[in-house]
Amino acid sequence: MSVDENIGLMKRWFQEVWNEGRVETIYELLDEHISGWGQDEPGVEIRTPADFANFFERIHGAFPDQKVTVEDAFGAGDRVVVRWSAIMTHTGDHLGMKATNKKVRITGITIARITNGKIVEGWDNWDQLALMQQLSNTASAAG
Repeated sequence: MSVDENIGLMKRWFQEVWNEGRVETIYELLDEHISGWGQDEPGVEIRTPADFANFFERIHGAFPDQKVTVEDAFGAGDRVVVRWSAIMTHTGDHLGMKATNKKVRITGITIARITNGKIVEGWDNWDQLALMQQLSNTASAAG
């Protein structure tokens, strides 16, 4: 695939998975032996589409209205970099904490390696600390 096609694949990933909640796209676009780092808790590797689907269900369960905006996307060779932001409301208890009903904004960067139309490796750096700070501030302000 060309770099432009790989960028298009990643834009499709963010739109269909995160904005539309289409779990089937996870299984369609991830290689069955994906190696993903930085999506979940530190040190946890995503190794299969099912691993990613479990991670997605936890995040989506806590923030079902998540809307991701692709701010920048560019690529070279088989790699694509996406800088993104997300706005979402914490209405579910799926992250082990009671829903705060707080609207939060986070940012992140994703790097993916794509082979034959499948994401085979992925590295994410997203601001989990800012997320927890925004949720914590709401909890202490409400309490």
